[in-house]
Amino acid sequence: MTPPPRESTAIVVVTYNRVALLEGMLAGLARLDPAPEAVIVVDNASTDGTAALLAASTLPGLQVVTSPDNLGGAGGFRAGVSAAFEQGFDRIWLMDDDVVPAPECLGVLLSYDEDCLMAVREDPRGDLAEYAATRFDLDRPWVIKPKTASVVSTFPDRASMPPTVELENVAFEGFLVRRRVVEEIGLPDDSFFIFYDDCDYAIRARRAGFRILAVRDAVLVRQLDFDQQHDLSSWKGYYMYRNLFAVHFRYGANAAVRLKPWLIALVVVLLSPLRGGRAEARNVTRALRDARGMKAPPTPLPRA
Repeated sequence: MTPPPRESTAIVVVTYNRVALLEGMLAGLARLDPAPEAVIVVDNASTDGTAALLAASTLPGLQVVTSPDNLGGAGGFRAGVSAAFEQGFDRIWLMDDDVVPAPECLGVLLSYDEDCLMAVREDPRGDLAEYAATRFDLDRPWVIKPKTASVVSTFPDRASMPPTVELENVAFEGFLVRRRVVEEIGLPDDSFFIFYDDCDYAIRARRAGFRILAVRDAVLVRQLDFDQQHDLSSWKGYYMYRNLFAVHFRYGANAAVRLKPWLIALVVVLLSPLRGGRAEARNVTRALRDARGMKAPPTPLPRA
């Protein structure tokens, strides 16, 4: 009996002014076996030589989408997933420019007949660094940080993991989805710009009935150490607050959870003299106001 043909795969990479990391990543993609049918790189208006690197690349299947403006990670992934979807690929694999998949990573993922899969990340030293949530709590209002458990907080190392682990959110660093997922839930939401766009997409997928599995043996290596710390008084702090609040407004299971952003904002303002000062207070109040306009997720795409 002839086996069914392998599903076609497009890798979507978003990059912005990190040419050295992108070069290492493209080298890793060239070693994939099996190779993807396409690699769609969205260049978010880089100014550091990224365009020249991509123009000189001989990576098979490379496509470059150059944005005249920086769309942020969320806008870049929306553009890349849209391009892959329009070209009819069966599976779309999303990743940032600072990760390198092991040569067998794609083959391991494709061996699973699942709609939503996640490669498992490790740091440059080979230690487990998969921070995707195994529990993301939008049910209990007293839980301040909704990520209450992750792969790395549950398992001491990769060897301790079972072959698959069910996730409640993901990072767009190794997230593989089938075409039907995009048909059902639509494209990534570019209004997030950065932060929580991947979390939003995972929640939408799970609410549509898709489970998400992290695959232990699908190895993805970060070129940089994982760093979740950001200055909450900076421009990034504004997006972290706004997008966290938007997730609560969209998906909070009850009124108390949906009111939690107001409580967080109040506490941040009261504590701002001891923390980020007026800048953080401005960020959190503006974030609260703007998040209220982000309540509706994107609509599904028409089926082919």
